[in-house]
Amino acid sequence: MDVFMNLVLNGLATGMLVFLLAAGLTLIFGLMDVLNFAHGGLFAWGAYSGVWFYSITGSFFIGIIGAVIIGCLLGLVMEKWIIKPVYGNHVQQILITLGLMLVLSEMLKVVWGPNQISAAPPDYLTGSWEVAGVTVIKYRAFIILIGFLVFFLVQYVLKNTKIGLVVRAGVMDKEMVQALGINIQKVFMLVFMVGAGMAALGGVLFGPYSGVIHAGMGMEFAILAFIVVVIGGMGSFSGSLFAAILVGLSGSLMAYYVPDLALAANMLLMAIVLVFRPQGLFGAKG
Repeated sequence: MDVFMNLVLNGLATGMLVFLLAAGLTLIFGLMDVLNFAHGGLFAWGAYSGVWFYSITGSFFIGIIGAVIIGCLLGLVMEKWIIKPVYGNHVQQILITLGLMLVLSEMLKVVWGPNQISAAPPDYLTGSWEVAGVTVIKYRAFIILIGFLVFFLVQYVLKNTKIGLVVRAGVMDKEMVQALGINIQKVFMLVFMVGAGMAALGGVLFGPYSGVIHAGMGMEFAILAFIVVVIGGMGSFSGSLFAAILVGLSGSLMAYYVPDLALAANMLLMAIVLVFRPQGLFGAKG
């Protein structure tokens, strides 16, 4: 039982990291209809910049804040000068964002070098607790807590604030929102920055979770994020959370019980969803 519960906690922690990346991706697609394959690069930049800020300040939370700010600034630059010219053209979006993903990965090597970098949690998040005979690793619990806090915060903003109303209206009918005198382009930019900041947050939390970070990590997690978006449903924020937890648990349990199928499990899960519900578990038809 102890082993199973630890696998579940590990799966939940992994799922929350993927959720932070996938949620930003699904928000961007839902409002802006943009397929951003460079989103994983923001995840990697968040990891590297967070470790750097932590190393020079000695504060893990300053490292988190610094990483999120870097992610938002990169998102601003990407939306304004790279994504904006290819709105409405999915083929161009795929090509230009794939190229940008490679550029972001190579720039990490230029700034921080090509070698892996060690990342460790702060002292107060190391170790574990014993709860009802189950060993709960503190840092994994911290990741799960942050993931749920981000989910409920974004849900509150989307459903209970004016900007949330504008975003939801923009998802349904961009032209109508523009006709009401709201600058939808500024809303696009804000959503893109928030999505980029969430990806960076996932990256900075991933560093101490894995122990090391490397320039290619963005592409690895981007694949998982797209699987989550497809399973949860394009544009569905709640679907991203559910699908990310599903993918995290599937990966964790399969890696322990059926290691040979661990890599294929999530792909198989996505294929099953596409066959029986092409719009995703929480996606709307049409």
